[in-house]
Amino acid sequence: MPVAVIIGAQWGDEGKGKATDLLAGRIDYVVKFNGGNNAGHTVVIGDEKYALHLLPSGILTPGVTPVIAGGVVIDIAVLFEELDALEARGVDVSRLRISANAHVITHYHRTLDKVTERFLGKRQIGTTGRGIGPTYADKINRVGIRMQDLFDENILRQKVEGALHQKNHLLVKVYNRRAITVDEVVEDLLSYTERLRPMVVDTGLELHQALERGETVLFEGGQATMLDVDHGTYPFVTSSSSTSGGAATGSGIAPNRIDRVIGIVKAYTTRVGAGPFPTELFDASGDFLRDAGHEYGTTTGRPRRCGWYDAPIARYSARVNGVTDYVMTKLDVLTGLERIPVCVAYDVDGVRVDEVPVSQSDFHHATPIYEELPGWSEDISGARTFEELPKNAQDYVLAIEAMSGARISAIGVGPGRDEIVVRHDLLD
Repeated sequence: MPVAVIIGAQWGDEGKGKATDLLAGRIDYVVKFNGGNNAGHTVVIGDEKYALHLLPSGILTPGVTPVIAGGVVIDIAVLFEELDALEARGVDVSRLRISANAHVITHYHRTLDKVTERFLGKRQIGTTGRGIGPTYADKINRVGIRMQDLFDENILRQKVEGALHQKNHLLVKVYNRRAITVDEVVEDLLSYTERLRPMVVDTGLELHQALERGETVLFEGGQATMLDVDHGTYPFVTSSSSTSGGAATGSGIAPNRIDRVIGIVKAYTTRVGAGPFPTELFDASGDFLRDAGHEYGTTTGRPRRCGWYDAPIARYSARVNGVTDYVMTKLDVLTGLERIPVCVAYDVDGVRVDEVPVSQSDFHHATPIYEELPGWSEDISGARTFEELPKNAQDYVLAIEAMSGARISAIGVGPGRDEIVVRHDLLD
């Protein structure tokens, strides 16, 4: 049975949750392998809209086991808020598994995230202030708190003491903030242990055993390729590995077990936070995409920066991730446009560049080279086969496919769960 990874192929918010939900009825496990509650998925089922932040969107499908793997950082209060909200709406969350190796976001991580970002001034990264970056930094610096530490108070206290020894000097002497006590952090974390205990397991072992039984596992990436800490637009990136390779390191499953890599792209491009964005629009076209596409962050509510489709980025993502299939979302948002520009290359200081420049400076100064494709005015939300799309919409998809380095196997034509056109089986 296949092991598939779903990743964002742009700067995030591409609609990965909908793609995961499309496959959830055919899989046994859905695994979140990176990130934290700094991003979210929106899934629409009938008249119900669900905004998920820490939980894999597969939790909405009965019979699927949702997993939060070791590559994720967890704000436990946010986790419980999300679980409680779903339970109140009748969703069964009892199957959730959480890796004992996942790192915990604490009060001091959130505090440091906010004060550090403000301290950067004009050099701000655009962090959400939720403690994600400082938690990953502690992980790399080997002073992090893991889920398993919450079940041994002595170990927990030792680790918090070690982490706060340096951080309090920084908070008090540099940022003019009060010191955080060990007791307040430990007391807060211990308050969650009893509820957490049945959820925290060796998820790597459980996933391995599931694969040995022939079950199907879907890895659901947070953030996106261009925000990957290694392969994105550094330093304007997230703090984790959000490419397909991160599915292996973040879950403990060997990379040779992965059969399919499904990249998600919007029919245009958006970005949240600072950093280069060659096709960004500052005119009425950008406002149109933002309003028609409801481009506001699921987690933060921030308006997203909007621009036309960027084919070099799609080719880069196909190469970095080994994309086997693309799912294009929000094609319906383009309905009504007479002409639709598509970025096919960049102009960098008078030189045409067909791929994403390796130099951050070149990418920052890159000017998009556009080709225009004819638009359409017909409502496409009712289309369920490719042939039911207007001819110009079909041509747009085929042109994008030829530029993007992988086949486009499914097309979102509306926000609803069933508003999608499937051209090829994503798991075959």
